[in-house]
Amino acid sequence: MIRNTIFALSFALAAMSPAAQAQSGDVVIYRCTDAKGKLTIQNGAPCPKGTKEEKRTVQAPTVVPSYTPPAPSAPPAQPKSAPVTPTPTPTPALAPASPAQPPATPAAKTPPAEHLPPPPIFQCNTWDNDSYLSENGDPKPRCVTLNTTDLSGNPANVPGGAACEMKTDQCQRVPDGQACEAWKKRQREVESTWRHARANDKQSLQEEFARVTQIYEDSTCAQ
Repeated sequence: MIRNTIFALSFALAAMSPAAQAQSGDVVIYRCTDAKGKLTIQNGAPCPKGTKEEKRTVQAPTVVPSYTPPAPSAPPAQPKSAPVTPTPTPTPALAPASPAQPPATPAAKTPPAEHLPPPPIFQCNTWDNDSYLSENGDPKPRCVTLNTTDLSGNPANVPGGAACEMKTDQCQRVPDGQACEAWKKRQREVESTWRHARANDKQSLQEEFARVTQIYEDSTCAQ
């Protein structure tokens, strides 16, 4: 499943514009709403004409090294001093009781910023019964390698030595009641892929994790 998740993430990152990847650690996100209220999320590419655009620049999180506290040092020796006889404290005179005051009226809370529902997310199944979460519900076909043999059944004598078949993953939209849980799961999958990736892939996967995290926190899922 991790292999397919990396494939899906690499495809999503390949679509990011050079402008969004130019600034190290920054991701530019565009929230586009068309006339029918349909919401889409885009990386680096401005919204099409006729749609409402919201632009946000996200700072990608940095890996913080683990902190090892220093070993505690022995406290300095305190010099011995002669015992001090405490001075009795005079009892203060009681002030006259003041009339009871009404409780203060609590200040009105500022309403939180309006959050929108999370964008659509899809559960996709591959031809070999693997599954993954994706923001694209209509993935492009993939060329799946086939085993080829000659007339005698020997694969070593086949001219060219390889063949493939175009297969398309089948995707279904996650119901609205389960969308927040699906987005949270996708966030964890992207984070795991980023933290265990090779050094050459960490930067792009870190930016993808920041983008998915921002989408989750800007939606009603984070309330």
